[in-house]
Amino acid sequence: MNDTPVIGVLALQGDVREHLIALASADALARPVRRPEELAEVDGLVLPGGESTTMSKLAALFGMLEPLRERIAAGMPVYGTCAGMILLADKILDPRSGQETLGGIDMIVRRNAFGRQNESFEAAVDVAGIDGGPVEGVFIRAPWVESVGAGAKVVAEHGGHIVAVRQDNALATSFHPELTGDHRLHAYFTEMVRAAG
Repeated sequence: MNDTPVIGVLALQGDVREHLIALASADALARPVRRPEELAEVDGLVLPGGESTTMSKLAALFGMLEPLRERIAAGMPVYGTCAGMILLADKILDPRSGQETLGGIDMIVRRNAFGRQNESFEAAVDVAGIDGGPVEGVFIRAPWVESVGAGAKVVAEHGGHIVAVRQDNALATSFHPELTGDHRLHAYFTEMVRAAG
């Protein structure tokens, strides 16, 4: 891999465009990923916010569930925001019927933990490993992490709840950094992809 990693954004549903813009500003070659053959061409992957149940069902429909699980299990760097965090959880506390996860982070996640759409909010969040002060977190029907296992490291909390976790090459945040114009988390993830390459 050269100095410009190719980072995909799972483009089945959710705020794909905003992640593509944020990754491009972090000096990654960003591209949408919808099919297994497109997944095979990327060095890392972002799982965007959206509706986690819909995303897992679409991933199954597009033949993406197993290829995604295999790449994540094999150590491909992956970053999940909001619904993407739920997809990366090994366990969901209150799954919808038919909802599946990809796994990758030893954590238990509670869906919509911060409330409904009309209870969305923004907050400054201190994230371990991110220099330059807190990042602005946009919380939209956001999950939180109930607990983490031995392999996972809590990198941010808000209001007494875990909102960002890292385990090896997997990173997850409850909030949406792609909606703020502050691309430090995307730059951090791009560095994770470079380091793994």
